[in-house]
Amino acid sequence: MSLHPMPGVSRATTRRIGLLGGSFNPAHDGHRHISLEALKRLGLDEVWWVVSPQNPLKSGDGMEPLSTRVARARQLARHPRIRVAAPELVLGTRYTLDTVRALKRVYRDAKFVWLMGADILPQLVDWANWRELFATVAIAAFARPGWGLAALASPAPRTFARFRLGADQARQLATCEPPAWCFIPSRLDEHSATAIRAGRPRRTRSKGKTIPAQTRTLPDRSKASDALLELVRQSLDDNKAEDIVVIDLKGKSAFADYMVIASGRSTRQVVAIAEHLADKLKQTGHGYTPVEGKQTGDWVLVDAGDVIVHVFRPEARAFYALEKMWALEDEAAAKPVKKTAVRKTAVKKAAAKPAARRKRAS
Repeated sequence: MSLHPMPGVSRATTRRIGLLGGSFNPAHDGHRHISLEALKRLGLDEVWWVVSPQNPLKSGDGMEPLSTRVARARQLARHPRIRVAAPELVLGTRYTLDTVRALKRVYRDAKFVWLMGADILPQLVDWANWRELFATVAIAAFARPGWGLAALASPAPRTFARFRLGADQARQLATCEPPAWCFIPSRLDEHSATAIRAGRPRRTRSKGKTIPAQTRTLPDRSKASDALLELVRQSLDDNKAEDIVVIDLKGKSAFADYMVIASGRSTRQVVAIAEHLADKLKQTGHGYTPVEGKQTGDWVLVDAGDVIVHVFRPEARAFYALEKMWALEDEAAAKPVKKTAVRKTAVKKAAAKPAARRKRAS
């Protein structure tokens, strides 16, 4: 076989590989964010950015030339374990399912995981043969602003709900027999190719007010983050947040020093706790603080820079189990992975459930 869809990759590779597909028109930090999270959370060896010549579900209007999109994506990726290519040109495929099947034929011993933002989950039912895609490759969906419980309640994830792995099992996903999928409640990233093309100003995640050098009193970042953590805890206490948990991320993650998880009894209280915290941070000189998830109030994220705060309703907190995910991360990485076998007939049964329900309802 003379196919070489991914230059420099041996056809005998046994690597665990994440596939992030799309038009990349243009590539942005959100793509890189998901890739880095996938390398860490799923224990992958590489992530391949599969740049599509043309997404069948999107208009070609305003589409940059493929060579331009690939070049810009490579410039943005800037990571030794992220490869950027347009393998569909070599494979002659157009739809995701066909591309995945072709890559699996070429790289027979590789272990693939399809990567996507959670905002794509509701759109999967519009993809060609989306049920077969679940049956062909493991899938990992990463949290996106505004897409948490709503995305998981959409038809595609509901159809394959029984095949979902918990976030604490994410490292097993690459070696699971499909269908197998996982939702990763990682830090939210708001970059959007649509917004970039529209010329909208990109919101920045301010880590604090700029202070002249001569007035700085906390030049040590660790002391600054500890002080910020104390301010966050005080605000949560003042607003009657419950079950406050602090997770030390130093040495575990590059995006923050601490993660704080707390609960509110209702959606109103959850939103109020988050808004009061953002106001307090602003009043104490920490500048604008992004707050995500206020529309639903099930899970609100406050990005204070070195301290990331998650405020949940109790039901949503139990569902996402962030504490368990972080507590078991090192343990899961050390354990040997066992391949999970799933009967082929299970796929047909899962896919047939919605149709059966519709028949009974009629």
